[in-house]
Amino acid sequence: MNIDKFEEDIKKCRFCFMCRHLSGVANVTFREADTPRVRSSMIWGVMLDKSKLANADFIDTIYSSDMSAACRFHCVNKWDENGIVLAARRDIVEAGLVPEEVAKLAKKLVSTEAAPKISGKGDVVYYIDADTASVATEAKAFDKIAKKAKVKYATATAGECGKALKVLGYANEAAEKLTAFVEAINNSGAKKFVVSSPFVYDALVNDAKELGLKVKPAVMHVSEFVVSLKIKFAKKAGELYYLESDYLKNYNDNLKFPRELLKQLKAVSPAGFTTDILDEAIDFTFGTNNEESYTCGEGAVVLNVIRPDLVKKMAKYVEARAVDVKNDVIVVASPYSKLQLSKNTKLKVSTLTELAASCL
Repeated sequence: MNIDKFEEDIKKCRFCFMCRHLSGVANVTFREADTPRVRSSMIWGVMLDKSKLANADFIDTIYSSDMSAACRFHCVNKWDENGIVLAARRDIVEAGLVPEEVAKLAKKLVSTEAAPKISGKGDVVYYIDADTASVATEAKAFDKIAKKAKVKYATATAGECGKALKVLGYANEAAEKLTAFVEAINNSGAKKFVVSSPFVYDALVNDAKELGLKVKPAVMHVSEFVVSLKIKFAKKAGELYYLESDYLKNYNDNLKFPRELLKQLKAVSPAGFTTDILDEAIDFTFGTNNEESYTCGEGAVVLNVIRPDLVKKMAKYVEARAVDVKNDVIVVASPYSKLQLSKNTKLKVSTLTELAASCL
């Protein structure tokens, strides 16, 4: 079984309480089963008795994880609780025990054409995935920034990079999708492939590397691209809270470019902190600490589809921690997070791209 590869981490995680406050799911369900320690304990139980893999409550718990990887990122020993859950999902898939809602979504993803449709030609290709397309102002904001910098670009739309399938436990199908996706962007002739979605960024940077795939264009999150343009912004961003992305922070070693962009935009914390935001995001700490994930399940990519009620609770959890719901400016790096927060709360939410465009 795939979980066997994580035996040592499972043994350790099942007795550790240190990161229980970092489970976005447990913070809204209040279930011990949704804490990293108990998830690992349940998986240890499966290792001892394989028949427990088919337990409905176990399967529900494993697919309810927000997969933020906050526990792994902040663990002093780097025990991979996130990898443990992903391995358990793979075992559930391979045993044919997938819940109906997951199987239905996976079937849809498998049937989706992997290669994105590329329109136009240029050294820069901007990818508009499904989440980015759903935030109508995101692509418009990127276009405004590109025109200001006099950058011509092509666009890539639709397609399936395989990240959702991988997170759901469909490793082979995910690999096939990503292979075809990478081939398409390699054939585009682009030198830079810019994405708004952090999970697409992670797929092209980390998943592709795991599969031995060479991505020819330089893969850039939109924050890195905008920083590279060295635009002189006419307006200051002012006071805001920045909610870190799971994939940019916990999966990609706290990628520095979102904070570099915030520095360029002269963003400041409502609390008045003035320390260097390039070192830590603590200037914009939201809630009680800067370790928690406030992405509404970005790490799980499609949690909003398979567990919509859970995502709604996570969004309300974020809203409850705002100082001034009507006036606080909340900035996110992920279109997914903007969609969930905008749909389920009254918070004023902006993506980094939208914020930068508003400062031109």
